[in-house]
Amino acid sequence: MVKILGTNLQAADQVALLRTLGLLLQIGLTLFAADTFGLSLQMEPLVHVFVLEVLYLSLTLALRKPLFAKERGLFIALSLDTLFWISWLYFSGGATNAFISLLLLPIALAAVTLPIWAPWSLTAISTLAYSLMIFTVPESQMHHHGMDMSSHYLGMWFNFVISALVLTTSVALIAKRMRRQDAQLAYMREGQLRQEQLLALGTVSAQMAHQLATPLSTLRLLLDELREEQPEPSVTVVEMETALGRCEHTLTELRLATESIRDRRQRPQKITELVAGLKQKTQLLMPQTELNWLITCAPKQLEEQQILTDMSLTPAIMALIENAARASAETLGVAQVDISLDSAPSEGQIYLQIRDYGAGIAPSLLPQLGTLLIESPKGLGVALLLSHASLERLGAELILANHPQGGTVAQIRFTLLQPNASATTTEAL
Repeated sequence: MVKILGTNLQAADQVALLRTLGLLLQIGLTLFAADTFGLSLQMEPLVHVFVLEVLYLSLTLALRKPLFAKERGLFIALSLDTLFWISWLYFSGGATNAFISLLLLPIALAAVTLPIWAPWSLTAISTLAYSLMIFTVPESQMHHHGMDMSSHYLGMWFNFVISALVLTTSVALIAKRMRRQDAQLAYMREGQLRQEQLLALGTVSAQMAHQLATPLSTLRLLLDELREEQPEPSVTVVEMETALGRCEHTLTELRLATESIRDRRQRPQKITELVAGLKQKTQLLMPQTELNWLITCAPKQLEEQQILTDMSLTPAIMALIENAARASAETLGVAQVDISLDSAPSEGQIYLQIRDYGAGIAPSLLPQLGTLLIESPKGLGVALLLSHASLERLGAELILANHPQGGTVAQIRFTLLQPNASATTTEAL
């Protein structure tokens, strides 16, 4: 929900200006235009009303930023404005006051800036007050120069009700639609910014990968020559070959993933295949990590479930597991990660949860991680941004939260493919 006045001081200033002009209009009509417009003034109570209204308006203007930070604060202010307008109208002619329609001003402000319940509430208050003022009009004022003015005042009341209803329906709905469009535009701008950041990261990654290909090939040649010179390779050579093999394997996967994303090669994959691939990857690339798998789904049920994947899915999940292992190692001294898999067939989803035993994430950063680049010496923001983008492209959802017993939980919600959809996707590929 978009807070129109919460963070927009300019809007609060505009509302304050309109309320100030309303007070100046009351004072001007009372002092300079009462005879012109036939206002029946009761000066003593009006002076008290003006003194209270000036004090109240000065206080609300001074506190407008915290007061208008919430919808309730603005509604209370407009409600009190309505009561002051009613008081001024009552002591300056009541229902016979030609400016009775100024009661619509707080309703209009509420219709534009607040949810629809606010203008309806002010309309009810104003209509009730107007109705009571009509019933309290002296009989002498109902007849003017021998004419019965009751029908005229009733027509004014009916016109006021119609105008208030227009404000509380048409104007309020239009304002609500505009706020929804503004929220959609803001979301689209954030998405465009995120895509620009991802494009920049992808371009840099492709350039770096291309630059790494040549020195890795040179290292492979040097390592082969070293193995030929040593009949029995030393431990150092074996470790170097293992590390070099991992680098070459990663570059190959990066190239395949790039081609897959470019050509939009998406395919259905069984959950069992995904889990087996993750187990194999973690054993190969993270042998020192203590992984605790908890699969609550029935094996037969798990065998039948499929999700939409491409070459970027496994690296995205691996990045989350590596972050979790790093966070646990920093806190416990042991890279311990819990991975659980739970299915919700009735909702058409399956949940993969990755929990670490680290220090957790600051609550202020939770809404930003995965959607914006966050400055962090650990590089957590970039990894989550890339993982979030990969999962989002596949129709999955990444949710981050702090675990009640410590650490962080990254939950991935996959949408299960229907059997018909899986067959259609396979035929298309």
